[in-house]
Amino acid sequence: MPSFGADSRAVLDTVCPELVEVMEVVVEEFDISALEGRRSWARQAELLRQNKTKVGPGGSKHNPPEEGNESWLSLAVDVAPYPIDWNDAKRFIYMAGLIIGIGRSMGYDIRWGGNWDEDQVILDDQNFDDLPHFEYKGPLT
Repeated sequence: MPSFGADSRAVLDTVCPELVEVMEVVVEEFDISALEGRRSWARQAELLRQNKTKVGPGGSKHNPPEEGNESWLSLAVDVAPYPIDWNDAKRFIYMAGLIIGIGRSMGYDIRWGGNWDEDQVILDDQNFDDLPHFEYKGPLT
């Protein structure tokens, strides 16, 4: 059975408990690696410069609302199917279905970077795909 390694555990230590709970269930069924949780404002600015994000510091669910809050837990996590193949979008889509479905079964509303507008049209109606990105939106209402 797959499980998280030390690097993934360190990432998950920076993420809100709801997303961690979901990822713990997912990894029992499908091998995933946690890549990034909480981000500093400086890291967010660098990713924006590299065109790897569309939002600046303080605008991402990865960022604390104020600069320098290192105890804040991220409302977003980036994960990837393991072993990682960035060209295999189908595995990312499968993983997203698991994460969203398991999250819903646990009572959590999760948004995926492969379907920002949550209209169920995957990848085809966006100008920025972020397949590893998942955000905790709150409890299902």
